[in-house]
Amino acid sequence: MSQPEKSPRVLRMSYVVACVAGIVFFQLSVILLGIWPGRVLEDQTRRMSPKDPLQLTVSEERGRVIYSREGCAYCHTQQVRFTRADMERFGAPTLAWETHYDYPHLWGTRRIGPDLAREGSTHSLDWHFAHLFAPRTIAAESVMPAYPWLFAGSPDRPTQGARDLVAYLETLGRARELAGPEGEAHARQGCQCIDDDMAMMAFHAKSLNASPWRTRRQGKGQRLIVFTDLKPGREVYDRNCASCHGKNGDGNGPGAMSLRPRPANFTEHEYTLEHLSQTLNNGVAGTAMQAWRDLSLVDQSAVAAVVRSFRAVQAEPELPANIVELGRKTYQANCSQCHGEMGGGDGSAVSELPANPADFRSMRPSIAQSLRALRNGVEGSRMAPWTGRLSEAELSAVAYYVRSFYEGDGGGAK
Repeated sequence: MSQPEKSPRVLRMSYVVACVAGIVFFQLSVILLGIWPGRVLEDQTRRMSPKDPLQLTVSEERGRVIYSREGCAYCHTQQVRFTRADMERFGAPTLAWETHYDYPHLWGTRRIGPDLAREGSTHSLDWHFAHLFAPRTIAAESVMPAYPWLFAGSPDRPTQGARDLVAYLETLGRARELAGPEGEAHARQGCQCIDDDMAMMAFHAKSLNASPWRTRRQGKGQRLIVFTDLKPGREVYDRNCASCHGKNGDGNGPGAMSLRPRPANFTEHEYTLEHLSQTLNNGVAGTAMQAWRDLSLVDQSAVAAVVRSFRAVQAEPELPANIVELGRKTYQANCSQCHGEMGGGDGSAVSELPANPADFRSMRPSIAQSLRALRNGVEGSRMAPWTGRLSEAELSAVAYYVRSFYEGDGGGAK
C-alpha cells in the first residue's frame, strides 16, 4: 500500500480510538464522581442516621421553597466542612444523614454571609424578622438585600411567607441536635471510621454549634481588661452594637423598635465586668442579644468600657430602716421566685421562663428604670406590671431594695 493510501486510514483509526477513549472517560467520570459517591453517601446515611429523623412540616417546606426562590443559597452555605477553620467558627462538621430529606440540596458554595447549617435556635424570631425586613438596622455593615415584600409594611407584621421562611431557618441543624448524645454515639458506631482521622473530626469538635452568634450558654466569659481609653472600644461599639443599642447607648438604635424585649438602655444600668463578659460570650437567652465570641479579648474589653461609660451617675440616697425592711419583705413575697433569694436571677421558677430574670448582683438599674419595670413590666418577657398588686409605697421600697444586691467588680454587696 502506498504512503498516501495508508495515512487516511491511520487518521481514521486515531479518531475512533480518541472517540472511544472519550466515551469511556466520560462514563468513568460519571461513575467515579457521581454514582459511586452517591452510593457511599446513601450507605453512610443508612448506617449513621437515627431511626426516624424529624421531617419538615408543611410551613417549613414552604419556607424552603422561599429560601430557594429568593436566592439565599447564593450567599449562604449550609455545610460545615471538615476543616479546623469551619469547626472553630461553626462547630461539628455536617454529616450526610443531616440532609437526608434535603432534595434538591441547598448547600450553597459561597460564604458572602455566614454558614447556616446550625442556624436553628441561634437568633430570636423578632431578630429574624427585623433582619429580613431591613438587614442594616440590625447589622450596619451587612450587604444582604432587604425583603420588604415578605411583610405588611413593618417587621412586626410578617406575612405567612416570612413566617414560613423563618420556620425553615429554625430547622437547620435541628435534626442532629434532637438526636442528642445517643444519636452521636449511633452515628459514630455506624461511621465505621475509627481509623479515619478526618471522618472522626465530625465527632471530636468541641461543640455541635460553635457559632459566635449562638445565644445558648457556652460557659464562662473571659476576664476582661480594664480600659480607660474609649476610642478603640467606640469603633467596635459603632460597628457591632449601635444598630440596636443606639449611638449613645440609650437602647434606641435603628433596629430597636422591632425587638422584644427592647435592647438594654446602658444609660440606666450599672454593670460589672463579669456581667458584660458573660453577656458578650453567651448572649442573653430569650432576647435578640447574640453572643460575640468572635471578638477578641481586647475588643471585648474595649467595648465593655464604652458600655459602662454610658451610665448616668446618680446620687445614692440613704434610706430609712423601715423602707429597707418594707422592700425586703415585698421582694421576698413577690420577686424571689424568679430573681432568687439574693437577687442572682436564680429563683425556683427560672426553669419555666424563656429568658433569665435580671441578676441584680452583677447589674444595677437606676431608680427610674427599676420603677418603670415594676409599673409597666418588660415587654417581650414574663416580667408583668405590679401596680395592681403592690401599693405605691411597696413599689418604691422594692425598687430601691433590689439595687442593694449589686456587688460591683469587688464582689461584695453594697
